[in-house]
Amino acid sequence: MTNDTMRAVLCEKWCDYDDLILTEMSRPALQAGHARIAVRYAGVSFATTLVVAGKYQRKPPLPFAPGTEIAGEVIEVAQGVTRCKAGDIVFGAIDWGGYAEEAVVPAVNLYALGADLNMAAAIGLAISYPTSYGGLVWRANIQGGEWLLVHGAAGGVGLAAVEIGVALGAKVIGVASSAEKRAVVEGRGATAIDGDDLKTQVMDVTGGKGIDVVYDPVGGPVARPSISCLKPDGRLVTIGYAGGDIPEIGFNILLVKNISVMGFNYGEYVGWGLKDLRDTYAPRVDAAQGQLLAWWREGKIQPTVHACLPLEKFREAMAEVQNRRAIGRVVLEI
Repeated sequence: MTNDTMRAVLCEKWCDYDDLILTEMSRPALQAGHARIAVRYAGVSFATTLVVAGKYQRKPPLPFAPGTEIAGEVIEVAQGVTRCKAGDIVFGAIDWGGYAEEAVVPAVNLYALGADLNMAAAIGLAISYPTSYGGLVWRANIQGGEWLLVHGAAGGVGLAAVEIGVALGAKVIGVASSAEKRAVVEGRGATAIDGDDLKTQVMDVTGGKGIDVVYDPVGGPVARPSISCLKPDGRLVTIGYAGGDIPEIGFNILLVKNISVMGFNYGEYVGWGLKDLRDTYAPRVDAAQGQLLAWWREGKIQPTVHACLPLEKFREAMAEVQNRRAIGRVVLEI
């Protein structure tokens, strides 16, 4: 490696994740309004498999290093940048480039991380926690005392939703597939179920009342039974389709029960939409991140690292995600 190159996982063409290569690539040039980050940790998520296959709604210019969640140290900032400075420890959601030794990032997407907080665990606050916060607070407007049903409750966004729901005073039910995962969910203040007979289990837990808000990162087979669990005037927030299929919902049941189904794409708020609106949404995102960091320091949320693997084991890291073994987040150490 020379001063002009860096180690990175490279996507040279649209491909399967396992076909990515670990190599050297040119260091990215510093741009106006950006900061150069020495990446220490990068998040591993299912969405990355779609990005490198060219199946995501956003397509980076080839070749590129994937990875949209980082934590690390600021090396330098462009002239006029005041949000961070060289030497600061930061985390954030980035456009791409996380699976590399350095990343050049819009400063507006970066958040300071105090020395009292774990840098690897901060990967969860880049996307998972603000996704769950936005879905529950901005979209569903969940209230204290309401019943919240969380699918995939031991995964990255699911466990975040459980903790945020509890922090907001909701009564939370988390669906998780194994006894180990259910124990973690219950340890965060929720009632855990396996979801094999979803409606029966939900009605047993709620005393026949049903659910006010469903938080669904799974899609596929869980959407229809989730709607049947909703009270009249209930809300379902769909944030992803880890189950593999995009569900189809009959509009008649929405009408009969006065149900709202709403999507939430956190990427819209950090510059990944059809238009780059990250600066417009920055005050809202800043406030959310401020609340999440405060809750972390108060012990109300516990960003969890399931596994931390070196960069060269990027394939093994994704296998942990795809095989649904992860409780919390899988991260790469750069």
